[in-house]
Amino acid sequence: MMKNNIYIAITIGILLLSGNALAQGCEGDLPVGNDSLKAPAVTIFGYIQPEYDYNFTDAGDNTFKFKRARIGARGLVYKDFSYYFMLEASPFVGSTGDAYLMDAFVSYTKYNWAKVSVGTFKQPFSLDVATPCHSLTTIDRSIVADQLVAPQRDFGLMILGGNNYTKFNYWVAVMNGRGLQVKDDNTKKDVIARATYKLTNYLTVGGSFRYGYPIPNNEEDTRTTYGAEILMQLDKLAIQAEYIYDEGAYFSGASGGCGATPVALGERRDGAYIMASYSVDEKIQPVFKYEFFDPNLDLKDDGSYMERMTIGANYFFNDKVRFQLNYQANIDTVINVDNDALLAQIQIKF
Repeated sequence: MMKNNIYIAITIGILLLSGNALAQGCEGDLPVGNDSLKAPAVTIFGYIQPEYDYNFTDAGDNTFKFKRARIGARGLVYKDFSYYFMLEASPFVGSTGDAYLMDAFVSYTKYNWAKVSVGTFKQPFSLDVATPCHSLTTIDRSIVADQLVAPQRDFGLMILGGNNYTKFNYWVAVMNGRGLQVKDDNTKKDVIARATYKLTNYLTVGGSFRYGYPIPNNEEDTRTTYGAEILMQLDKLAIQAEYIYDEGAYFSGASGGCGATPVALGERRDGAYIMASYSVDEKIQPVFKYEFFDPNLDLKDDGSYMERMTIGANYFFNDKVRFQLNYQANIDTVINVDNDALLAQIQIKF
């Protein structure tokens, strides 16, 4: 039974939020779809991700750090009311280096096709963003998700429907548009939506949409974002791909996803990735990812276009302990620079 549980965690970890009962946090949600499954009143959970990065730059930068260090609580309070709460304690994530509130929301889940969550949570945009942080197949999310789905977390209200047992799932949210640790400063709200449909037992497709007002104290300039995603599960082989297109205004002060440094954007920008992983057994999972990101579609050969190949492997000691090793080969298209990186991470869940 333990081996089966580990194998399931490896092969379908990226689907944990495809049919969740709550808003999007960084942990798999409470069980849904079976009335006989009763969650405990309080569950304490979390994970830490110590990491070593070696950057093949001229200076040969290398550092030990925490990718993430998170602790939270979740559970049922009264009938169909549940809560979810999580703190980020890593000094390498966030703008101040201090611990801060990341996810905190209350959910009402009586009706499968009209569940409601209110509080702070991830924007319902992109499969890559929706994937729980501890279930990412590579150490870093895609460049395009970290740069264009920003801020990834916000205050708002979400209506969602479906679960892990339905072919169709949807998420629709109305959010402030300013991100965490910031007070809303206008009367406009962002609208973000995502939907997925399981065409076969092996193939799921989906799309995302966002329309908002990203600039502080500005109720005129807007931003529109579209996303398309596909996920194939063929026995031990998993293939995941996404394309994101974004246009209009943006706020350079909005933080990138998971501590990524935001880059300057043009009027129109896009990016995509495709990732393949193969679960050799319940312990070993090699992975390959190719991605590109163009922050300004109206300028060519300005040196801002990015391409990257990630080659790596995941080793699962059990369903709580995982080691990841990634080599990021950054592909230069204008000027050749030594900027590849080797990343190593150990993860402990509790």
